Amino acid sequence: MNTLSDSASPLYEKVKDFVLGNIGSGKWARNSRLPSENELVSALGASRMTVHRALRELTSEGHLRRIQGVGTFVAPPRPRSTLIEISNIITEIKTRGSRHRAEVVVLERIARPEPELLLAFEFETVKPVDHSVVIHFENDLPVQLEERYVNPNLVSGYIDQDFAAVATYDYLQNATPLTEVEHLISALPANAEQARLLNVRPGDCCLILHRKTWTGPVVATVNTFTYVGSRYSLGSRYLHGGK
Repeated sequence: MNTLSDSASPLYEKVKDFVLGNIGSGKWARNSRLPSENELVSALGASRMTVHRALRELTSEGHLRRIQGVGTFVAPPRPRSTLIEISNIITEIKTRGSRHRAEVVVLERIARPEPELLLAFEFETVKPVDHSVVIHFENDLPVQLEERYVNPNLVSGYIDQDFAAVATYDYLQNATPLTEVEHLISALPANAEQARLLNVRPGDCCLILHRKTWTGPVVATVNTFTYVGSRYSLGSRYLHGGK
């Protein structure tokens, strides 16, 4: 069992100090996944409620990033948008001389988002978010599954658009200024739903780009882009073999 500090601080503050200590020492590197809440409860001898509060506050303070269904990660630095190129997959595909089309799978408003999603948007109370899932095809081959959660307080009319004809990227760029962006990249096996939508086998390797954007201090979008690992390269953004 790990030992928490013997200071007079509340127990959840000791858990926060433990987590920050591991980050500061380099034991838990940027973008690395933390042990699960259950593992921390067992290792630290603290209650689940105490550990949950500590992780929630560290996430709100920007030290951690919690991704629904994936886990809790050490947050990367949040650079200004001028230092990161936010590219448009439609432009990429057309630049290669290929045909692009998009298929809208989901376009909805979620009235009561899950707690992890509220936390990702840094909402202090329950607020609705808009949600879209779009498949992007290159020459009729699915190459990207785009899932976006959008803050309707910043982006109006999102669920009223035809995103088979208008790019979500373009609509968001025109709707609210992007001032900060955070990226987290991972490789994961395709689950059954991803495999069905991307026309691959369950378990095939996918590249996952998690992107969170801000307009000033307010979170604008929380996005996940899933690429078929055998068809796409995130670093240089090209289809292997030009197909």
